[in-house]
Amino acid sequence: MEKYLTDLFAGQQYDEKNFFLLAGPCVVESEELLTEVAEKVSGMCRNLGIPYIFKSSYRKANRTSASSFTGLGDKTALQMLQRTKEKFHVPVVTDIHLPDDAAMAAPYVDVLQIPAFLCRQSELLAAAGRTGKIINIKKGQFVSGEVMKFAVEKIENTGNNKIMLTERGTTFGYQDLVVDYRNIPAMQAHGVPVVMDVTHSLQQPNQTSGVTGGNPQLIGTIAKAAIAAGADGLFIETHPNPAVAKSDGANMLKLDLLEGLLEQLVKIRQAVL
Repeated sequence: MEKYLTDLFAGQQYDEKNFFLLAGPCVVESEELLTEVAEKVSGMCRNLGIPYIFKSSYRKANRTSASSFTGLGDKTALQMLQRTKEKFHVPVVTDIHLPDDAAMAAPYVDVLQIPAFLCRQSELLAAAGRTGKIINIKKGQFVSGEVMKFAVEKIENTGNNKIMLTERGTTFGYQDLVVDYRNIPAMQAHGVPVVMDVTHSLQQPNQTSGVTGGNPQLIGTIAKAAIAAGADGLFIETHPNPAVAKSDGANMLKLDLLEGLLEQLVKIRQAVL
């Protein structure tokens, strides 16, 4: 495991041979939601020896419909994330969308995430890199794993080598995605850890209803295949009741199903090492 990840997980007890997990609700809906998810997932990960990063977006800038929920307000949501980090002693990751967001969000979180649609935005990547935070860049649905070397270089050019790449599916027609598992070793060849975004890979975007669809019944399939293919980490959005979630409910994993899945994934990881 890279030193910056070892430092990130320094306060946790975990199996060094395990994959790491980024998990939480898609967007900050309330402090109560953050507390419930962080408490339960951190407990699961502690019991299974999985290094854990809590995930939630303080703002959702990429929505199909103008009527979709975007957030509670930047400062309010970021402060909630910071309190979650401090209460449960776990690192936190959140998305940024504009260059100015990087410096604003960096004091509150440990990892800045670049959404897939923005992975080519040079000014955004440079601003993120200059914060000195770990940067997780999601692979665009429209590029190959090999081409993500240019995104890595844009961060490295700022003097920041703390980088992760995330596979999250490839556009397949107008309203579907497929996962090409060749992208995992292809992006690992850039010298960075590679994460599999399990839940977003199952999205069905651009629905005429204005709400993104999904195939959550395949979450286990995608996650198991990713671990077997050698992914260093997994990204799973989870919610106590996805049916009422304010973002990405159609492809999130119900919280009470997560522990059983993680138990299976740990066994697969042990088998393939």
